[in-house]
Amino acid sequence: MSVDAKYKTKATASGGGRDGKTTLADGTMALDLTVPKELGGPGGDGANPEKLFALGYSACFLGAMRVASGQTKIQVPQGTTVTAEIGIGPRSEGGFGITAALDVYLPGLPEQDAKTLVETTHGICPYSNAIKASVDVTTTTRA
Repeated sequence: MSVDAKYKTKATASGGGRDGKTTLADGTMALDLTVPKELGGPGGDGANPEKLFALGYSACFLGAMRVASGQTKIQVPQGTTVTAEIGIGPRSEGGFGITAALDVYLPGLPEQDAKTLVETTHGICPYSNAIKASVDVTTTTRA
């Protein structure tokens, strides 16, 4: 598979990884990282990779839905939202894995149109494409 990247960004993690800091190379964002209590850390207000993934996936999927709308001719309703829930835990095969669930709110859209739009979006969204071989993404579509 070949990707013609039109945009790239860089971030550097320092400190202890999940309990350090991450900073974008262009200086527009820097975040303190905290290990969640559920993973043996102190918890608190810091970010973690799962929070960052949820932020990115929800925004990316909503953006990709606009492209899917053009392909399917199904209008994305005003007020549409995408909520991504990302989990982390041990895998039965060893190591750790992630879970992903998307809640897609498409106010007033007929059920079949909503399903078609979400399915088409999964084929377009870079996050969905990046994880489709290793993560089962569950979706809830609400109108």
